[in-house]
Amino acid sequence: MPTARDTVLLFTHSGDYFTVDRVAQEVSRRGLRPLRIDTDGFPSEWELTSMLGPAHQDVVLHTQAGEVRSAEVRSVWLRRRVPPRLDETLEPAWRESCARESSAALVGALDGLTGAGCRFINPLGADEAAGNKLLQLRLARAHGLEIPRTLVTNDAERVRSWFDEVGGRMVAKMLTPLTQSMGGGQPFVYTTAIGPEHLDELEGLRHSPMVFQERIDKSHELRVAVVGEHCFVGAIDASRSVEGQVDWRRSRPDECAWSPGRLPEDVARRLVRLVAELGLVYGAADFIVTPDGRYVFLEVNPGGEWGMLERDLGLPIAAALADALASEGS
Repeated sequence: MPTARDTVLLFTHSGDYFTVDRVAQEVSRRGLRPLRIDTDGFPSEWELTSMLGPAHQDVVLHTQAGEVRSAEVRSVWLRRRVPPRLDETLEPAWRESCARESSAALVGALDGLTGAGCRFINPLGADEAAGNKLLQLRLARAHGLEIPRTLVTNDAERVRSWFDEVGGRMVAKMLTPLTQSMGGGQPFVYTTAIGPEHLDELEGLRHSPMVFQERIDKSHELRVAVVGEHCFVGAIDASRSVEGQVDWRRSRPDECAWSPGRLPEDVARRLVRLVAELGLVYGAADFIVTPDGRYVFLEVNPGGEWGMLERDLGLPIAAALADALASEGS
């Protein structure tokens, strides 16, 4: 008799609470067994075994909640994958080697779960490919979404010339995030306005290129959580925040709050098609809504935060993710 595939693995880290708890609750309501896996606890706190032979393969996870085999797993939510917490007394080179080996073993096990027919959100490897911001902008433009004029360079002279081309209205940001959690406690580089006084201070480009974009006038901003064909929209207006006018994440909690947002149907359709072409089931997209009503696409984050939209606005994002995890499709 075949084993029931009634387990949903929720891969995250030990500091993650609200979102993973909400998805676990919704998975349970669908008659399935959610199993939280804190990736920073491997290999010190739980065991992982991958087996592969001529006619057999299996992945076995042993946690405090018990043992689970790949044949029991219906789906996997790759909420977060973070480096392991290793013994600080280990010699540095050995510690680095242990971290690499642990990461490689985990990636191999995830591939084994894929081979066993487990559904992934997002599909294994899709987050890394979809994280290419220039690819996102190119595809967004191809799907008919408006995008800001963008320059990625380490050429300081070109930045100075481009500053004049955009009329002195320019922001700088990074291609890759240092952290994705809104309360992650890790280093974070915010989007920053660039003025004439900064144009003689670009020597740092010798060490790393940056993204420069034209600064778009804002009525407000949108965070759109896309799950399959569903868009859940929150709006935020940080115009009254001195620190948050360029990047709402710099605002104080008392300066702005989330409110229900709206995305026109044609923009929503284009966004859903973009997320699908990037190979994602879930993505968090950011838009600027201009004073004259244009919707300007900024980026889509494959692991972007959505907890504040569910917590503050009651948007059923966890339920939508649970529906996708409960489905039998690959």
